[in-house]
Amino acid sequence: MITRRGLIAAGLAPAARKPNIVFLYSDDQGAWTLGASGNKQTRTPHADRLCREGAYFENSFTTTPVCSPSRASLMTGRYALEVGIEDFLNPTADRDKGLDPKHPVWPRILREAGYRTGLVGKWHLGYQPRFHPSRFGFEYFAGFLGGGSGPMDPLLEVDGVAKQFRGSTPDIFTSHAVEFIRRHKAEPFVLCCHYREPHASNAAGGPARTWLPLPDADWARFRDLDPAIPNPDFDKLDVPEIKRMMREYLASVACLDRNVGRVLALLDELDLARDTIVVFTGDNGMNMGHNGIWHKGNGRFMLKGNRGDRPNLYDQSLRVPAVVRFPRRIRPGTRIQQTISNLDWFPSLLRLTGTPVPAGATIRGRDWTPLLTGRRTRWDNSLHAEYNMRHGTQADLRGWRTPEWKLVRDLRRPGHGEFYDLKRDPAEAANLIHSSDPAVRKTIEQFDARLHARMSELGTGSRA
Repeated sequence: MITRRGLIAAGLAPAARKPNIVFLYSDDQGAWTLGASGNKQTRTPHADRLCREGAYFENSFTTTPVCSPSRASLMTGRYALEVGIEDFLNPTADRDKGLDPKHPVWPRILREAGYRTGLVGKWHLGYQPRFHPSRFGFEYFAGFLGGGSGPMDPLLEVDGVAKQFRGSTPDIFTSHAVEFIRRHKAEPFVLCCHYREPHASNAAGGPARTWLPLPDADWARFRDLDPAIPNPDFDKLDVPEIKRMMREYLASVACLDRNVGRVLALLDELDLARDTIVVFTGDNGMNMGHNGIWHKGNGRFMLKGNRGDRPNLYDQSLRVPAVVRFPRRIRPGTRIQQTISNLDWFPSLLRLTGTPVPAGATIRGRDWTPLLTGRRTRWDNSLHAEYNMRHGTQADLRGWRTPEWKLVRDLRRPGHGEFYDLKRDPAEAANLIHSSDPAVRKTIEQFDARLHARMSELGTGSRA
């Protein structure tokens, strides 16, 4: 019997197959929920395993902190406002809106390069047939087109047919993902598994701000937890409610992570781990009492007597978990400090697979693969963030962030602004926008100039 090792020794080994991609995408998961981030009360052993075995990006951000715009940027490598997605797509108000298939997207490029492609889970980039995942390079789809359902008993489209399933939504998604991998194990494949966890329930008629019901195995560990919360002394914070929410949220995170483990176990079973790029990341962050709010860029106060909207570009809304494991290229335990964003997946995944970016394509993201070498690499750690809130309170937020400072402007309220010293105040508790300190005033002016230059470049500076 001639083994692969024998072929290599004889110099006759076949060319390495193109690497597979398994893109695991969570929904509303704060970067602070990973055990690898230092959180002692969460349970994410499988995401933490990926951190140990691959590259953990400690400063990964989305450019828009709500689902549909973030997902549009993931697909296109461009800012969401450039491609016409302002806010999450509401099934009633935005029934005819969606991501235009004319834009280059990396799943379609990889499909054209010979990959088998599948999407399991949440799409949320358009409800009409012209916005269907099949128009973006996915030959297989099992999931829902909108923002999702509850955590149990989802109604899904599978190969074009609507079907009611019984059981835990992430468990059902994972079963479809496992089936896809088994079916295509002998050929290069791209599987995007877009979970709805740990998003709060949005089932029709369901209660607000709950993550239940969950499988007993996931809920039992957290049912009686007295969770630590970020700032229990925040003025008028509804601490009992935040603690209740935190328990359910962490249990939902654990449910998601258990399913990540099922996918990793299958790759091990099929001997595909070495040849597979595994990504674990999320669409946006999450506030759970941080700055007195819960939710993300369309945050809401959780104060006694105040449940009003709080549009924001807080770091907790923008920062997402991001891990990549690829044994062929990435040393175990790699930690990346530089700032990356969801725009960067497009060019970076194409580079890792040896697939060229189409000529003439406009891509705002950057290829971060040079950061994997550990050598000194020139890298701009600034981040431009944006969010046009259109459901509820109206806001046109634009932000410019570096590891040291952050400026936020609301184009609808010219007199409004936020400026934070992230080194001294990482919680963004002290707004310095009206500071009289000359050094602070000078920095604000510099950040305003950079922000306006970027808006001018993108054509996103005027009120929508």
